[in-house]
Amino acid sequence: MELSQIDELEKLKGQLSSLHSELTALSKKSPNDAVNTFKLKFVNITVANCNAFLGDKYKPFDDFEQFDSDEAPSNSDLTFIISQYMQALEKFRSDNIYLDTYSGNKWYYRTEGEGITVRAAPPAKLKE
Repeated sequence: MELSQIDELEKLKGQLSSLHSELTALSKKSPNDAVNTFKLKFVNITVANCNAFLGDKYKPFDDFEQFDSDEAPSNSDLTFIISQYMQALEKFRSDNIYLDTYSGNKWYYRTEGEGITVRAAPPAKLKE
């Protein structure tokens, strides 16, 4: 991975995590209520950025590009889709990191170029 890809991945993960937290809270209170257009705009921007980053190989749904604002998706709809994108980004990240046993079992991103190392968290499925 290039450093710019790592930065973009970390940015998207943070945005999705924040959106997921907000939407989960709304979904618990009123799961079937429609999301307002202001929030939907930013969800769609983030989903579009994720689609561009993930490409066809990692994109969670082949036929999903963004939410239609005319259909007024519910809080639970958005929560469902955002969680799928979080999993897709984690799969991408997990496929692009490795455990370096020579450095004391630390995780690193697979980077292009010699001498470039970027620490990474372990894959989510390995966390306790």
